[in-house]
Amino acid sequence: MRAQIEGSQAVAEAVVLCRPEVIAAYPISPQTHIVERLSRMVKGGEVGRCQYLNVESEFGALSVLIGASAAGARTYTATTSQGLLFMAEAVYNAAGLGLPIVMTIANRAVGAPINIWNDHSDSMALRDAGWIQLYAETCQEAADLHLQAFRLAEELSCPVMVCMDGYILTHAYEPIDLPDQSEVDSFLPPFSPVQVLDPSDPISIGAMVGPEAFTEVKYLAHRQHLRALTLVPDIADSFEQQFHRESGGLYRAYRMTDADTVIIALGSVIGTIKDTVDELRDEGIAIGCLKVGCYRPFPAMQLRAVLESVTRVIVVEKDLAVGIGGIVSADVRMALNGLPIPVHTVIAGLGGRSISAESLKHMVRDARAERLSEPYFLDLNMRVVDEELARRQEERQAGPLAEQLIRAVKAIGTKVV
Repeated sequence: MRAQIEGSQAVAEAVVLCRPEVIAAYPISPQTHIVERLSRMVKGGEVGRCQYLNVESEFGALSVLIGASAAGARTYTATTSQGLLFMAEAVYNAAGLGLPIVMTIANRAVGAPINIWNDHSDSMALRDAGWIQLYAETCQEAADLHLQAFRLAEELSCPVMVCMDGYILTHAYEPIDLPDQSEVDSFLPPFSPVQVLDPSDPISIGAMVGPEAFTEVKYLAHRQHLRALTLVPDIADSFEQQFHRESGGLYRAYRMTDADTVIIALGSVIGTIKDTVDELRDEGIAIGCLKVGCYRPFPAMQLRAVLESVTRVIVVEKDLAVGIGGIVSADVRMALNGLPIPVHTVIAGLGGRSISAESLKHMVRDARAERLSEPYFLDLNMRVVDEELARRQEERQAGPLAEQLIRAVKAIGTKVV
């Protein structure tokens, strides 16, 4: 069925088609529309025997699902930003226990200062918690990835995050194809848990593991992620055969034939980058784009094979490792270790700042002329920064930085200089 529908609503509909048995949620923007829709559908009897729990916090939501999943239920939740960080302890526990929980991350900046707009600070903060991370480019892909995520999580016995850009995708209306229940049932097998709750045969989970076995436990989790590097493309291929459209996978290449410069990114910004690539191609610039669809596990060898003949790589990322620079670009450099290919880090879109095709084209021209600083902050207002640094040097006063910058921006305007 094809319908003009909001991204959040499409995700909720896709989750219902996966026949979840326990949903636990705590609302936080921009994730709220997903769990509100699911709540109405469960209350209306549209989700079979599913139980919906409106809990007291994000930590409570994932803690409930840990118990439900361990007891043999197919489980789901959604969160964002500070909500994800609030459940951080449980995020690690779910992965350590090998529980096949699926969670939507409506990507949003992490404060302070408070910011409700999109970047990838939240999911990147927990990139090494042991969850598989899949990133959606469009609303259609966000819906599709949930069908794939449940199958992947249950084949590996490993939790999966489906990351979609907050507001940009969660609140956007697009024509979206939603499959029939019978099609999803054909694609996603019934949940077959390793154990079910049986009061007559009690067991323990989360047992203490000492130094004699902890390394082996972590190694086995690592091996499960390495298996995902094969399963993710296999499931994406199976999805394409079943539903007749491309979605998911480790990566997607765009206009890579004869490209000497390649832009790598995650999420919805890929659409703007593709438009930029098309315009630069019209100018005779040999450029391509590579979308990373699966960030954890990171497909290092696969990307190396695709990139080994290019001249330069530009990683555009909506995150910042303070004091170092790029996060995704560090993984790309690792993948290209030993090859004479420079990797440029471009920090863009923090806190929801617009990423325009014009700014990207200017950035590409600077990269080709070897004029990019490292890391390069797209559309950074250096006048505001320089004035604040000068004030701090002169006054030597400690205290909140954000409020000073807000006053400075209002005083001199927001024009990038």
